[in-house]
Amino acid sequence: MPNIDTVRSWQGATLVDRDGDKVGTIEAIYVDDQTGEPEWALVNTGLFGTKSSFVPLAQASGSGDQVQVPYEKQLVKDAPRVDTDQHLSEAEEQQLWTHYGLEYGTGYESGTTAGYTDTADRDGDGIYDQLQDTAVGRDTSGPTTDDAMTRSEEELRVGTQTRERGRARLRKYVTTEQQQVTVPVQREEVRVEREPITDANLDAATSGPAISEEEHEVTLHEETPVVEKRAVPRERVRLDTETVTEERQVSDEVRKERIQVDDQEQLRRQDRR
Repeated sequence: MPNIDTVRSWQGATLVDRDGDKVGTIEAIYVDDQTGEPEWALVNTGLFGTKSSFVPLAQASGSGDQVQVPYEKQLVKDAPRVDTDQHLSEAEEQQLWTHYGLEYGTGYESGTTAGYTDTADRDGDGIYDQLQDTAVGRDTSGPTTDDAMTRSEEELRVGTQTRERGRARLRKYVTTEQQQVTVPVQREEVRVEREPITDANLDAATSGPAISEEEHEVTLHEETPVVEKRAVPRERVRLDTETVTEERQVSDEVRKERIQVDDQEQLRRQDRR
């Protein structure tokens, strides 16, 4: 069990679980009302400190700015929600003991079940003791309160966190389409030419027999389309990201304290009417 001098420096320290994973920040230390021994730590475990959990300090150990407890992180986060009003009742204490698998009323040096009080530093001495610091100036009645009442209200603390919203990928695949291209082609056709007999061609015309049978043959040519394919690079494509800012509405319920004046003298005057 750590002593009261040891836990003075634990407020604001980081609480880690048995595997060394961060659980949260120690907000306050609760001590036994009768013995003054530190027995519970109140730890902020939620985002922006919106959730708090109690964890036993019986086997806690500090090192630097960290305090380690022999419990799993999720076990601490799943601890029963107890109103953090600077005091643990016996019923609340019993719920917490059961949650951590501890036998109620045992496992601590004091063995008492008289209740526990927050050790938040009320008078600047680093510790909260029931006799010296009993809620001076806070919203309780009694001889130790001052002549003012503090009105508090909750306010929303909204931030952002980055999470994965999806994935995009480039995928290349092959499709087939029909293309039609017009290509000019040429071909040879037969044309019969006739020329009269003249002095210029008389010798060629009479060089053969006077009467005979003959054949003349001409080879005709034509062009036909020839298709070949080749890959041609057209463009390069890559993925990039850009940040788009938009506004979203976030709402939650907040509590506000109201102060009303009860004038007993005025009430008595009203009763006389």
